[in-house]
Amino acid sequence: MRLADHLFRFSDPVYQAAESFWKDHRTQRWVGTLLVWAFVGALLGIEAARRAWLPAPLTGIVPTNHFYAVSLAFSVLLGFEILGLVFVLPESVSDSVGKQFEILSIILLRESFQEFVHFDEPIRWELVSASLLPILTDALGGLLTFVALGWFYRVQRHRRITDSQAAQDRFRSTKRLLALVLLAAFAATGGRDAWDYLVHGLPGQFFDTFFTLLVFSDILLIFLSLRYTTSYQVVFRNSGFALATVFIRLAVTAPSYYNVALSLGSVVFAVCLTVAYNAFTPPMRASHDEAPDRGGGA
Repeated sequence: MRLADHLFRFSDPVYQAAESFWKDHRTQRWVGTLLVWAFVGALLGIEAARRAWLPAPLTGIVPTNHFYAVSLAFSVLLGFEILGLVFVLPESVSDSVGKQFEILSIILLRESFQEFVHFDEPIRWELVSASLLPILTDALGGLLTFVALGWFYRVQRHRRITDSQAAQDRFRSTKRLLALVLLAAFAATGGRDAWDYLVHGLPGQFFDTFFTLLVFSDILLIFLSLRYTTSYQVVFRNSGFALATVFIRLAVTAPSYYNVALSLGSVVFAVCLTVAYNAFTPPMRASHDEAPDRGGGA
């Protein structure tokens, strides 16, 4: 038995157990409860900091603007959304890209809220007016990305390019193994950022780091898919999706206005790429060397 088969015998049950736990309705309810308590707890902590009730070690860590609680809640939400992305990866390349666009749209909305942390309370028009344009731009960018993402999902066809069940199962196992690697990277990166913030007071770089990892994982999937299909259309589409994830990574760190332009440009690019793929890809040709789209290839 090959080394890959030994790895799959271990990784498939581990992934299936993790996926089952994550998608369980009780887990999703627990996540929602945690978000509520994170928001309420942050509000209470910030209020305590404003009234100087906190011990000295926490004085320099806990902010005094209540809008930081909104930013924290959105950051926790984004963390769970990225965790959910790990479990979308083995299902479909296109669904994985779509999930990244979902996360990007939420990041744009979070950017709108984060502008408010720079203002004194209570918020007054003369304080907000100078920053109103970036706030509205990020909010509108999030909305337009949401709308374009709806078209992206609508034009997906998830067409099969082979009827080989063995190739499908093997590629799915490969993607499950990659998802477990990303899950470990998620835990390690989140733990490191939490330690740096709580111990050293350093700002976190979790989203920047993890989106970079996603870029490399998408490129790796392109080369892995070549073991199962040499179809030019499939290779081009997957390469284009990988390029779209690079644009997503740039949008996450880009300054105001550029982030919105990159977000909209990347999702429109992905929609056009999908439409072209659907229009010009020939019908499936059965081959034992290729794998299907959903759960196996594209």
